[in-house]
Amino acid sequence: MPPRKLLTVRQRRLGSELRRLREHAGLTLAQAAERLGADRTTISNTESGRFGVSPQRVRAWADHYKCPDQAYVDALVAMAAERGRGWWEHYRGELAEDALDLAELEHHAAAIRSVQAMYMPGLLQTEAYARSVFGESVPPPSPTRQRRLLSHRLQRRDVLDRPDPPTCTFLIHEAALRMTYGGPAVARSQLAHLLEESERVNVAVRVIPFAAGGFPFASSSAHYVYGVVPQLDTVQVDTATGSSFLDAETSLVNWRVALDRTEERSLDPVGSRDFIRRVAQQA
Repeated sequence: MPPRKLLTVRQRRLGSELRRLREHAGLTLAQAAERLGADRTTISNTESGRFGVSPQRVRAWADHYKCPDQAYVDALVAMAAERGRGWWEHYRGELAEDALDLAELEHHAAAIRSVQAMYMPGLLQTEAYARSVFGESVPPPSPTRQRRLLSHRLQRRDVLDRPDPPTCTFLIHEAALRMTYGGPAVARSQLAHLLEESERVNVAVRVIPFAAGGFPFASSSAHYVYGVVPQLDTVQVDTATGSSFLDAETSLVNWRVALDRTEERSLDPVGSRDFIRRVAQQA
């Protein structure tokens, strides 16, 4: 099987989960190769995501590794069975890989929790607001690139309209509500859109007011994407140079605790809507 030239976040994750299965079984590459009747290089390349793997092989490997969690194995088998190109693939080569990876994660998400300190969540941004945010980039994007960035950002929102949308909780700091990207008119329109989206049955918008004080990882904006099983959760953290994707067990536990604590300090959905209306009146 020829090696893949480009790896998506899901392909890398499937490989890393197969490596975890082997390591939890206490097997070295050499021992796994002997038990599976496979070449060590093939196993290594599969675990790195460079080689694809069939659903049948995933199930066979999990059986040899004596994994007791059938739901976890079924989820890995389903990942191996994924074929075709998601809509985000149309932007490959034009936009950063982490933007495509985030769209792929959202597409497969069972639930999403997001915390934003300075911007509205990407899934809830209006076109005018997003255009203003992209316009603040250094250096600013060319008109063609900005159109593609906007197209991708707006298409990400479709995940909220799918037949089985993820349950989403958006924790938004008061600072983000009061930042007037694009000027007062754009800000007011964005706040009105935020209120409208907060009425969705699968969406909860919760405001963290200044009065709540500090909260964990206050300097970071993050997306916690829940997989179909807890082992497949992923955290996407924004950085000054792009995004980081975290899936180590310790990272996931820490971020769940941080988000829980942050949510405890936020207003409830009804109180948050009242708060957003007051900010909109002042914009």
